[in-house]
Amino acid sequence: MSTFSGRRTLFGRKTLLERKTLAAIVSFLTIGAALSFGAATAVAGDDNVTEDQIVRALAPAKKPLTRGLSVGPQTQTDPAAAAAEGRLLQSVRGRTTRSLSVSEREEIATIAKDKPNIDLEITFDYNSADISSKSLPSVQALGKALTNPDLKGSTFVVAGHTDAAGGESYNQDLSERRADSIKRYLVDKYGIAGSDLVTVGYGKSKLKDPANPMAEVNRRVQVVNMANKTTASK
Repeated sequence: MSTFSGRRTLFGRKTLLERKTLAAIVSFLTIGAALSFGAATAVAGDDNVTEDQIVRALAPAKKPLTRGLSVGPQTQTDPAAAAAEGRLLQSVRGRTTRSLSVSEREEIATIAKDKPNIDLEITFDYNSADISSKSLPSVQALGKALTNPDLKGSTFVVAGHTDAAGGESYNQDLSERRADSIKRYLVDKYGIAGSDLVTVGYGKSKLKDPANPMAEVNRRVQVVNMANKTTASK
């Protein structure tokens, strides 16, 4: 009887040891999974965009070989509309930001909706056209992207935006200065031709986050690939 009891106790201890071991393994795996999830979240939350991301976002859509009429909004099929678009683009290339009329700004905005674009969320110091230090890596990535062979030769719109603080006139001026600030940086630091960068300001008229008009994300610059001359010439 004592022998059986001893065996039962030994078996009970073994079972308890196995349960503790299993619990330790599960705890280790849980901690490992939590650490892995935390690392992924940190990467996903990175505000600075890369050169490759910009190149892929701004690359023109490739035309299909067999279904030319079903490619979506980035393919222009109306010759008259394409000609009008080309005339507008040529008329604003090389112009100063302040010289664009309200109608020209709105025409550019309408055309840009169907073009490859990226909102880099380049932020600026409050009440300033100075690029914020945290956004400088994104501006540098933009400079590298626009000199990439896949994009070189395109004409880009650089559109400045503000938050809702201040009046219409003040914000219009500030957005134009912010667009000019990006253009100046790209020309000076990366040798991009000024005529290939069409700068336009929209003030507070096109908030990215209308529900939070004072939010920092509204103080930004959007870049749009309006025309790729290299691709068009092939």
